[in-house]
Amino acid sequence: MSDIFISYARPNEPQAKLAGEALRELGYHVWRDDELPAHRAYSEVIEERIKAAKAVLVLWSADAARSQWVRAEADAAREAGTLVQVSLDGSLPPMPFNQIQCADLNGWSGDAAAPGWHKVVSSIASLAGAADPTAAEAQTPAQPSRRVMVCVVPFLNMSGDLEQEYFSDGISEDIIIDLGKVSSLATVPRNLAFELKGKRIDSGALARELGVTHILEGSVRKAGTRVRITAELIDCRNNEQLWGDRYDRDLDDIFAIQDEISKAIVAALQLKLLPKEKKAIEQRGTSSPEAYNLYLMARQQWISGNDGDSRRDEAVVRICRQVVAVDPSYAKAWALMALAQAELRFRHDKQADPLPAAEKALELDPNLAEAYCVKARYLAERGLRDEADGEIAIALRLDPDSWEVNKEAAILTFRQGRFNDAIPYFEKATALVEGDYHSSGLLVTCYHGLNDAEGVRRSAETTFARVEKAVTQDPSNGAALGYGAVSLAALGRADRAREWAQRALLIDPDNTTMRYNLACGFATHLHDADAAVELLLPYADKFDPALVAHFTVDPDIDPIRDDPRFQAMLDGMKARVAGGATATT
Repeated sequence: MSDIFISYARPNEPQAKLAGEALRELGYHVWRDDELPAHRAYSEVIEERIKAAKAVLVLWSADAARSQWVRAEADAAREAGTLVQVSLDGSLPPMPFNQIQCADLNGWSGDAAAPGWHKVVSSIASLAGAADPTAAEAQTPAQPSRRVMVCVVPFLNMSGDLEQEYFSDGISEDIIIDLGKVSSLATVPRNLAFELKGKRIDSGALARELGVTHILEGSVRKAGTRVRITAELIDCRNNEQLWGDRYDRDLDDIFAIQDEISKAIVAALQLKLLPKEKKAIEQRGTSSPEAYNLYLMARQQWISGNDGDSRRDEAVVRICRQVVAVDPSYAKAWALMALAQAELRFRHDKQADPLPAAEKALELDPNLAEAYCVKARYLAERGLRDEADGEIAIALRLDPDSWEVNKEAAILTFRQGRFNDAIPYFEKATALVEGDYHSSGLLVTCYHGLNDAEGVRRSAETTFARVEKAVTQDPSNGAALGYGAVSLAALGRADRAREWAQRALLIDPDNTTMRYNLACGFATHLHDADAAVELLLPYADKFDPALVAHFTVDPDIDPIRDDPRFQAMLDGMKARVAGGATATT
C-alpha cells in the first residue's frame, strides 16, 4: 500500500517527479501514474490507489484546473479527508477546492527548505505519519503532533463608529498575512475568514470542514491617539483558551502590538519561528501609524467601493496623496495610488497618469507586484501585448496571491481572447476577496465563451450572492445591480433579470459599466438583440477607449456583433481611440 498518491496534469510531470523523489527521500511510499500496470484499466487502478493512500497530494496549475481527472481525484481525496494540495503556478485551486488551504510551490525546483514544501511535509505527516523520523527531521523544522491551522476571525470593531471598521479589518488582515509567513502553520484564507465576521463561531464545524485546529478572536477599540486590542487563541479540541492578552497602548505602538500577537501565537502553539520569518513579520512598509491608518482607509475603499465608479478611484487617489505626504517612502501607498489612477485613465477616460506613482513605488520597493500591474495595463492600452505580458509575469512571480495581480492578469488575458488562460486568474481573484463580484461576473462570460454550462451556472450563483450583499449595503450601487441582472439572466431567471435591469437603469442610468453589462446579458442570455443595442447606442461617445479591446473579444457581444448599428458605434469608438481623445477630470 502506498502512503502518498500524487495527482497532476501531464504538463506538470517534472514537478510531480520532483515531489515524488523528495517524499521518497523522507521514507514515504509514493505512487503516481507512471507506475500504471499495462494489464489493468486506468480508472480502476486510480480509484484503488486513492482509496488506499493515507494522503493524496494534488498539484494544481492552470492545466490541472482544466483536467477532469485531477478534479475527480481531488474530489475523492476531499471526501476521504486525505487531500493535501499545492499550487505550482500561483493559481488557486478551482471551486470548491479553493476553500481549503493550499501551499504555494510557485517556481519550486525541489528545494526541501522552501516554506511551501515545509507545509506540504507537515500536512502529509499529520495524515500519513513520519515514515522516517531521522530523514524528516533533517528536511523540516520541528513540527507539532498534528497539523496546525489557525482561523483568524475578523476582530470586532468596538469603537462605536462604523467608519472605524476599516481599521479593525486592516489589523485582522495584517495578522493573517503575518501568520501566513510562518512555515510551520497554515491559516484559513482571508476570504473565508472574513465570511465569519460578526457571526457565532462553531469551532467544531470549522475543524470538520476546513481542518481548523485553533481560532484567533479579538476586538479593536480606537479612540483618538489610543488603541485597545484584545486577542485570544482558542483550541478547537476542547474549545478552551490557549492564550489571551489585552494591549492598551498609544496608536504609535500599533506595529509592536501586531508583532507581539503573532509571536505570542507562535509561542503558544510551541512552533519554531525561523529568523527570516521573524524578520518578515516585522516588516510593515512604514513606521508612521498615521500613514498606516490612512493607507488602511484607502485600501478599504479600493476593495469594498463600487467597482466601475470613478468616485471610488478618486477617493483612493485623494487618500493616498495624504499617505505619501505623511510618509513619502511608503511604497504600497504609491502603488495603490497608481492602481486607482490607472482605473481613472483607462476605464473612465480621465486625465490621470499612473506611471509616476508606479515608478516611485518600484524605486522604493522593486518587489512590489502591484506596481508592475500598472505598467502592464499602461503597455496593454498601447497595444504592446508582449511587453505587457512580461510585466504581468513579473507581478505574478513576485506575489501570486495578490488580488490586484490576479485580477489584472485575468483582464489582460481576457482582452487577448485567451479565456482558458483568464479563468484561473479570475477564479483566484474571486476566492481572495469575498466581495469581488466583478471577477466572478467575468467568469460567467469566460465559461460561456467556452460553452461550459456548469461553469456559467456556478459562477453566476456566486456573483448573484455577492451582488445581493453589496446591494443590501448600498442600494444605489449601479454596477452591482447590473451584474445582478446578468447573473439572473445567465441562471435562466428572465423575469427577475428584467426587473433588476429596470431597477439599475432607474437608479444609475449614466453608469456606462452597468449599461455595457446589461447589454451583454440581454444579447446573450435573454436573446434580445434590439434591447442590447438600444442600451449602448445613446452612450456610444461616453464609453471609455479601453473598452474597445473588450468589445472586440467579448463573446457576450457576439449576438449583436454583425448588427450595423453596433458596427457603426464600434467604428466610432476606434476612431476616438486613434485620435487620442481624452475627457477632462
